[in-house]
Amino acid sequence: MTGSIQITEAALASLIGLSAHEIPGVVGMAPANLKEGISRVLGRANASDGVVIGREGGRYTADLYIVAAYGVSIPTVAQNIVDRVTHTVKTQAGIELSATRIHAVGVQRV
Repeated sequence: MTGSIQITEAALASLIGLSAHEIPGVVGMAPANLKEGISRVLGRANASDGVVIGREGGRYTADLYIVAAYGVSIPTVAQNIVDRVTHTVKTQAGIELSATRIHAVGVQRV
């Protein structure tokens, strides 16, 4: 079989967002920028909301903006997200992230 596979940054962001939602203690994702916030107000939420893909030294990075559940250990939740995202991106997309940063931007009762 010949050819190539390209995974877009949008697909990578969706994969990462879906992975983060699987972690207990994550209530949701927060808008990472104004455009995303406006889209959410207008009712257009995506799996990639709250995920920003970047590049450092030719490799991908991921910044996730999360809302954590009240009463959970945010450092534990953050580490669980990093572990899950790293594993999922490597096994499902064949990509190793050079950095995964979690930004807890809110806490909410569930």
